Amino acid sequence: MGIVAGLDSSSESTRIVVCDADTGAVIRRGYAPHPVEKGPEVDPQAWLISLGEAAGHGLLEGVQAIGVSAQPHGLLPLDVEGNLVRPALVGNDKRTQSAAADLIDSLGGRTAWAQAVGAVPQATHAVTKLRWLARTEPAHAARIAEVMQPHDWLAWQLLGRPARRTTDRGGASATGFWSAATESYRPDLVELALGHQVRLPELLSPSGTAGFTPEGLLISAGTGETMAAAFGLGVGEGDAVVSLGASGSVFGIHHEALVDPSGTITSFADATGRHLPVVHTSNAVRVLRGAAEMLGTDLAGVSELAMNSSPGAYGMVLLPYLEGERTPHLPHTAGSLHGLRRDSMKPEHLARAAVEGMLCGLADALDVLRGRGVAVRRVFLLGAAAELFAVQAVAPALFGVPVVVPQPAEYAALGAARQAAWAWGVAHGTLTPAGGAESAPGGGPAWVDPPQWPAAASQVFEPGEELAVGQAVRQQYAAVRDEAYPGAFEREA
Repeated sequence: MGIVAGLDSSSESTRIVVCDADTGAVIRRGYAPHPVEKGPEVDPQAWLISLGEAAGHGLLEGVQAIGVSAQPHGLLPLDVEGNLVRPALVGNDKRTQSAAADLIDSLGGRTAWAQAVGAVPQATHAVTKLRWLARTEPAHAARIAEVMQPHDWLAWQLLGRPARRTTDRGGASATGFWSAATESYRPDLVELALGHQVRLPELLSPSGTAGFTPEGLLISAGTGETMAAAFGLGVGEGDAVVSLGASGSVFGIHHEALVDPSGTITSFADATGRHLPVVHTSNAVRVLRGAAEMLGTDLAGVSELAMNSSPGAYGMVLLPYLEGERTPHLPHTAGSLHGLRRDSMKPEHLARAAVEGMLCGLADALDVLRGRGVAVRRVFLLGAAAELFAVQAVAPALFGVPVVVPQPAEYAALGAARQAAWAWGVAHGTLTPAGGAESAPGGGPAWVDPPQWPAAASQVFEPGEELAVGQAVRQQYAAVRDEAYPGAFEREA
């Protein structure tokens, strides 16, 4: 069929992969950092500069289609002519936390929001950023005529800023004004936040086409970075993904949107027509880094020390709530170390307690999804800390399922490239509906499966004989957690 490209514009850089459209084999790669900008405000022209540098030296020669993924938690406020009213607002902008609380009250509480869009407003959501602009920058807010997210805006720029503006359901689900259950916008929530209506991008199907460049290059629907990474990994129902950053996130693939009045689960849409419920934790690798500083070593040193201890860390339990916690909802608490005895006060036992505490906190988040019917038959573990031997040794028994550690790769860019191949194949008739495929709701075209690219190269770690030991460690952790914070998880429900 030819070659396609996927580009991922993250918060720090642009990565591009050029792939064989049939096999997914990577042919060429490009990379460029974004200009250094600190804080939650960014000039998106920097993304275009980075994109141009990453695509230099003929990287895109012969490419027939491009997919775009980008950081999902961004807001680009535009005027009636499509020009930026102010710099883009991106990421977890803590300035907007009071605006989130204000919005929650304005609609009648957390349950009302969960039922409306499948998510309770947080600082990351575009709807929250709109309310913050309305309250703190009313002159700018009054000029906003349309809004986009980063991947929408980048695709629009690649197409030469046409009259048509588009997005996908995955990206739209991160705004806070798109309903995962009804698959449609809630313009009334935009007006609630901003004070007036704005133009919103047209929603495309997962295999849809945003348009063609003047040179005939197809631009696919694009999607958010998390959704693209899941598509690039090839995860499906029964798979969960645990991402180990400073904080943590756990998501699964599910057949329906989940309504969670507590806000613990955020119900995103994925890039394939299914749903992607996410649970966040405030603490992951920062727990290991903190332990490393206490012990005068680094992450590899913590891992090595932990393996010199034994499961349960001689009865020592670390509750890893160093920065407060989102799951369970304990925003003002702190981490704590329990079970200290003279014979347990050794570096290796503290290291083991840190590893087990971090992973037990993430296992708690995984159990939130399981409790809502999300199937978890294996866990993909992502992030640099997933390469630590202690994490690989301990995680399967604590999670209770096989753990898959993919080889490092540009999975978001790969997912964007796979989407480009999907859109190109549908547009040109080289990918067709399977026999007996039903038409889409409303009489739309029949569903066409995406190209079947090989699964990510990975190592698989089985719980094996350690499963019972791991579950005992979890019980020890849960007993300490529930004694320290009784009812915390009951409140989540």
